[in-house]
This record gives sequence, structure tokens and C-alpha cells, in this order.
Amino acid sequence: VTVSVLYWTTAPSARNINNTMSVTPVVIGYLWCAGQDSHHDLRSKNKTVFWTPAQLAAAQADPASVFKSLPEWNFDGSSTKQATGKDTEIIIRPVASWTHPFITDVPAFVTLCECFFPNGEPTPDNTRFVARQVFDHAEAQGQAPWFGLEQEYVLERDGRPLGWPADGSEPPPQGPYYCSTGVNVAHGRAIAQKHYTLCLRMGLKLSGTNAEVMPGQWEYQVGPCEGIESGDHALVARWAFLRLGEAENVDVNFDAKPKKGDWNGSGMHCNFSTAAMRAPGGLDVITTSIQNLAVDPFRDVAAYGADNIERLSGEHETSRLDVFNYDVGTRHTSCRIPNATTAAKCGYFEDRRPSSSADPYLVSSRLFASACTIPSPALDQLCDARSPAWLLKMRDEEKQKK
Repeated sequence: VTVSVLYWTTAPSARNINNTMSVTPVVIGYLWCAGQDSHHDLRSKNKTVFWTPAQLAAAQADPASVFKSLPEWNFDGSSTKQATGKDTEIIIRPVASWTHPFITDVPAFVTLCECFFPNGEPTPDNTRFVARQVFDHAEAQGQAPWFGLEQEYVLERDGRPLGWPADGSEPPPQGPYYCSTGVNVAHGRAIAQKHYTLCLRMGLKLSGTNAEVMPGQWEYQVGPCEGIESGDHALVARWAFLRLGEAENVDVNFDAKPKKGDWNGSGMHCNFSTAAMRAPGGLDVITTSIQNLAVDPFRDVAAYGADNIERLSGEHETSRLDVFNYDVGTRHTSCRIPNATTAAKCGYFEDRRPSSSADPYLVSSRLFASACTIPSPALDQLCDARSPAWLLKMRDEEKQKK
């Protein structure tokens, strides 16, 4: 028997339902993205469910499967600007789950949800639904697309990056901060490390972390993940960081260019491969895939972050927005083929264009669809609808040149 309540400040360890079954209260945190801002507009609320000892034991043994037995829920879409009119309910449907990292005194799990209208249609901001259609094709074809997302960010307090002078001046120039050690150069290591280990305990696939080029700037790597899993783990890792920041009084800035001037922006470089690329001789497949990206690069940039115009300048280890290029071992090109991939003649390549603020579902599905020439009309339509004004202008100028 399952009974749901809104909130208990002190939950009993067990309750007898109809005097026949001993059950334990379990907290389920329902998490969803409330709009096009997939880095800061993440919402959540808690539900209490009651599980038998057998149910609880199964959940603790396999947290990743918990979502399969969870009920749908709903929230007030008018308060998140996801619904208008008389019917304001938005349905949230569990699609993935992990151990809850912030509720530890009672059994607890967090479930990522997709958003739907009451009629079953996905909400316009449900990019996971669109990405699933692309990755369903991959599963049917046995392509096994793997992704590794390098999520850069800047830690801030009171609107100022950690390590920056309180008087509003700038710190010494870039150079000593990347992968640095020491209190004068490595600013924010404690919280960056805490987030890293917290995510690993949850079951998120984080493969590393390091200090980045600008003071107060860090990076963690998500993956390798296959298909839709890359977006799930990247999104939940962002949520976990924002929640951790609440306790530390630190904001996590995912903007593409947090500080103007001679400072690096923040990206979310996407490392990508398919089964064919990883197989012997896969370098030819990689080269062909990158050449496929060159056919319509503006189409892909539409999925790579609305504020990317601030970052992709051709400086500070970035490529230019209006030029698509690639090379081996480079940091100033649109795509990079690692030296190890060239030597092995198989492996992966890196698309360096996505910004730190980009939607991970759009980044992964767009890259896969474009590189592997997969028909994706719903994704194309969504990317066109989300194209910022600066990108539409650039596309028009490019058409006029042709």
C-alpha cells in the first residue's frame, strides 16, 4: 500500500497499514527542467511513499531502477510559466533515478522527470522527449553513441568569482590557475571536490574534475555515457551543484562568458564516438562525420547555447562562430581529433563549440544526428525555433553570400 503526504519534519521509522504490513517512509525528490534554461531553472519537490522491507531492499540495491515503480505526479505549471489558461497542471513522469544526496536521515531517492500536458503531449521545453527519438534510432541501428561532456563553470559569491578582489579590480592574468595548487591560485577547490564526490556517491557518471584557466573557474567531466543517459547525468549533476551551493552560499555560474575581456569563457566540449568510430579503422568514419558537420554548422550552433556568441570569438581557446574547421590536437578549431585517436586510427573526436549553458539533450542529439546524417525533423524544428536573433542574422548573411 502506498500513501503519499506532502511533508513530514519527523517521520516514524515504520507505520502499520491496515494492521497487516510493516512499511517504511521513503522520500522521493521529483526533479524537472522548467524552461529553456536547463542550468538554473531546475525545479523539484518531495513526496513521501511507503515501502515494504522487500521494496526498500530492492531499491537500495538498484537505485537506477527506482523510477520504474514511481507514480506520475503534477505541479502548477502557471507558477513555472509552463502552462496558461484554465488547466494549469503539468504532469511529471519519472524517467531516471539515483540515491538522494541531500536527504540522508531517512531512505531517499531523486527521480528525473519529463514534463507533459494532461493530454499526453510533451511540453515545448521537454527536450529529452525530442532527443529520445534520435537515440531510439541509434539503438535500433546498434550505433551505440558515447558522449563525454566537459562541463565548465565559475563559482561565485555575491556576484564575484571566488578569488577575485573585493574592490572590483581584476586578479593577475591567466596562466597560473589551470590545474593549479595553492590558496592563491586554486579558488573553490573544496566545493568543487565536494560536488565531485557527492555525484559519485549518487551514482552519476563523473569521470574527473580540474581547475580551469580563469580564477574561480572549474570543470567536471560527465561520461562516458551512452545515448540519452548523457543528458540525464549532465542535468542532474547541475542540479546537485546548485543544491550544494545553497548550503555553501555559492552560486554556480554556467554562463558562456562570465567575465568580459581577456578571460576564458566556459564551454561544454562534447567528446563523441560511435561503435564504428571505436572499431579498427574508425578514423575514416570520424573524418567523414566531421565533414558532415561542415555541411550546415549554423544548424548545430543553434543547439549549442543561446549565449555562445559571447564565447566563440576565435580567441581564448575557441573557434570562430562563422568558420567551421578541424584539426589534430587543436584547441582553436570547431572540432579536435585527439593525437591518440590519430595514432590508433580509431577512437573519438571532440566538438568544442557547445557552451557551458547549453542543453545537454540538444547538444548530444544534435551532434549525433548531424555527424551521422540521421533524419531528425522534430529536432530540426526545435533548434530552428530556439535559434537566437544573432544566429538567424548570421544564417541570412551566409545565404546571401551563396
